[in-house]
Amino acid sequence: MESIPLLDTTGIVFMSAYLVSLLLIGVVGRMARKEDSLADFYLSGRSMGLFVLFLTLYATQYSGNTLIGMAGKSYRQGYAFIVSVTFMMSVIGAYLIYAPKLHRLSRKNRFITVGDYIEHRYKSPVLTIFITIVCIITVGSYILTNLKAIGYIVETTTGGHVTFVQGIIALSLIMVIYETLGGMRSVAWTDAIQGILLIAGCIFIFWGIEYQYGGISAVAEKLVSSHSEMWHPPDFAQKRLWLSTIIIIFFGVSIYPQAIQRIYAAKDSKTLKRSFQIMIFMPFVTTFFLIIVGMVGMNRFPGLDKQGSEEITMLLLNDMAMHIPGIKFLIILFLSAAVAAIMSTVDSALLAISSLFTQDIYRRIKPTASQSHLTGTGKIFSWGIMACMAYFATSLPQTIWRLTEMKLEVLCQVAPAIFLGLHIKSLSGKTILSGLSVGIGGTLFIMFSNNLGIPIMPKPWGIHAGVWGLAANFTTVAILSTRKRSTTVC
Repeated sequence: MESIPLLDTTGIVFMSAYLVSLLLIGVVGRMARKEDSLADFYLSGRSMGLFVLFLTLYATQYSGNTLIGMAGKSYRQGYAFIVSVTFMMSVIGAYLIYAPKLHRLSRKNRFITVGDYIEHRYKSPVLTIFITIVCIITVGSYILTNLKAIGYIVETTTGGHVTFVQGIIALSLIMVIYETLGGMRSVAWTDAIQGILLIAGCIFIFWGIEYQYGGISAVAEKLVSSHSEMWHPPDFAQKRLWLSTIIIIFFGVSIYPQAIQRIYAAKDSKTLKRSFQIMIFMPFVTTFFLIIVGMVGMNRFPGLDKQGSEEITMLLLNDMAMHIPGIKFLIILFLSAAVAAIMSTVDSALLAISSLFTQDIYRRIKPTASQSHLTGTGKIFSWGIMACMAYFATSLPQTIWRLTEMKLEVLCQVAPAIFLGLHIKSLSGKTILSGLSVGIGGTLFIMFSNNLGIPIMPKPWGIHAGVWGLAANFTTVAILSTRKRSTTVC
């Protein structure tokens, strides 16, 4: 099939105007600040309303991997991948278990980071710093993978006029500028725009499929004959992998430090709960629509290898551009949504890392530092971490999916400290630290055992290393807690 640039001069001008508008929002966010404090900079003064809170949660949860990676996964797995809608809905279930209580505690005790809660709950500086370092490393990996994705999208859609490296550098600069100008306020406002673009982009591509390819039913009829194996029920091994994935996402995505910051930033519990009530429906207009993209791609462009399937969204956009008159602006809208999805994820992660370093590490070194000094230090750290991530994104091999999996498998080991700590008063910091150490150690051992010459599969019995680690984590906590109670009774 002949390929045409998805972003011509008009598209590049539109995209440039959109990016400039983000910088202007950063300036407005700075002007709107009420005080030069960590709470104002990192939590928008704890006054985020329903509209902005919902959109910033939505834009943060659905990244560029959603728009690009899920369609490719659907292409390779078929209709069975509809289960991913359940994956994303499970995150909201996890929020509802712990977020309302954590929000109330954050208002009472003025939490800014996840480390603040850990320190308040367990009174253990070692545990707090350990969890802070784990969060910084995993969230840094999140930034890295999304910067790689954004470089790929920019290079592909401009036909190479803007290179992979140039795209990463330019968009990294824009994000770090508006983030350091207005903090959470600017990030949340830009997320609101990006969330609207993301919803509009998903609706557009679903409409385009209905118009150009005859809709879901027509595609399904063709796939019944050409890929009959797709309709076979999943075997036990596939079901184990699904369960493993749900566990990783349930405990990993729900405790992203950037998500916890938004829980703190909600103006009240009612606003927070309403945001989650709306979020529960979003997988149907985001994840599900992109699964259909993969199905259509399988029918339209059969026989693609793994790398080719990752480009299926772009292939379909290119195909629609050649066959549907006057669709150019809508394609620009979708590509803007893809870029927006990644930017909303990266800027939120960057803000989270900055707050973790400033509040939980630097503040311990400089306990008498003023709020303005701490805020300034956080901004400097944001520039430093973004520069490092941009460099690694342009120089390391593009193993985006594996980095994403590893990030969640390690991050979910922090979940017992939050989920159990909020509901079981007798848990001690030593118990949680022991479980965390065992969980992370076990996860990393399984992940890298082959590098050590030990023949262990990365997913033993079809289950992620992080799930085995989490099981060891919870088991360690349970055993030590039981022993402690037994000793107390004696």
